[in-house]
Amino acid sequence: MKRARRRLRRPVPLVVVALLGLALAAPVAQAAGSGRAPMAAAEAAGRRSGTDAHLLYATSQAGAAVSVFDMDRRRIVATIDLTKLGFSPNCKPHHVAVEPDGSYFYVSLIADWRVLKFDRDNRLVGQVEFETPGLLALDPVGRQLYVGRSMAAVNPPPRIGVIDRDAMTIEEVDVFFPRPHAIAVAPGGGLVYTASLAENRMGVVDVERQDVDLLDVPGDTHTFVQFAVSPDGGTLVSGGQISGELLVFDISDPAGPVLQRRVPLGGQPWHPVFSPDGTLLYLPQRTANAVAVVDTHTWRPVASITGPGLAEPHGAALSADGRFLYVTGENTKGAYGTVAEGSSPPGTLVVIDTRSREVVETFSIPPYGAGVGTR
Repeated sequence: MKRARRRLRRPVPLVVVALLGLALAAPVAQAAGSGRAPMAAAEAAGRRSGTDAHLLYATSQAGAAVSVFDMDRRRIVATIDLTKLGFSPNCKPHHVAVEPDGSYFYVSLIADWRVLKFDRDNRLVGQVEFETPGLLALDPVGRQLYVGRSMAAVNPPPRIGVIDRDAMTIEEVDVFFPRPHAIAVAPGGGLVYTASLAENRMGVVDVERQDVDLLDVPGDTHTFVQFAVSPDGGTLVSGGQISGELLVFDISDPAGPVLQRRVPLGGQPWHPVFSPDGTLLYLPQRTANAVAVVDTHTWRPVASITGPGLAEPHGAALSADGRFLYVTGENTKGAYGTVAEGSSPPGTLVVIDTRSREVVETFSIPPYGAGVGTR
């Protein structure tokens, strides 16, 4: 792997719209195709069952909605209709990040160029503007939220966003390669891993020192989808959409990832997630309608999970004890559920028992299930 270090240009401040409590700013006019969202008065889209509930949030990219799922009661307890908050029907909510204590969660809107902040009662309390935001990652130590660019963005600025989660202000920092998408944070915070959709290149960004270490990754075009960091903090993985490979990096030195393995999987491995003890890795395979289970001691696939609702599986998250795996399905081809004439197929939220490795329940959500997150 080749490396090159680049000094970051001074971060570029953006115009920020900060919302406090239930009072929102006046609506912003939206020109056709501008990607700018109007804002309306915030409203609670649904109440949760207590502050201690273990909640999961699933975005519906073609449904302008976020489903709130109670993992204890195994049911959807609220659906946040983003159009009722003044956002466009095509705002494309894509990914979710949740505060460790569950007090707030954040949602990226690809087409409306916004990252939203909601409180635990599903009230919109802040937002910032960022061109075609995609994946989100919380800093585990600091108060930053990092934002990559969406796959839908053909030629976005070669920068990632750094959001102050308290003030809801944003800066952009250069990464010097096109279409930065995959994003994760080193266990100790401060260092951000991101990678290109267009090149076999990734970067380690030290935001405080304002520099980036660039790494060229060998192989055919990978198209890095998303990163995951192992629970012990020693391993970083990513799936390659085009190569179909699982890429395994040693990050025992967080600032110097070293490629250890390239594991052929196929089926477009999407959003990976480690089991709590780090012995297994789960990867939705988008075009295989399956979830691959990989033994992290040998880095060999040991199982393939299929079942109702695993239709173009996209996002993945685990319950805190690792017993249940939750996977969203885009289901754009209507492989699951009944589709009325003139309607879009529903998205899916699938519950998998990790002991039996079987689908135990499937929920329909608004169209195109995408990113999913929990605390």
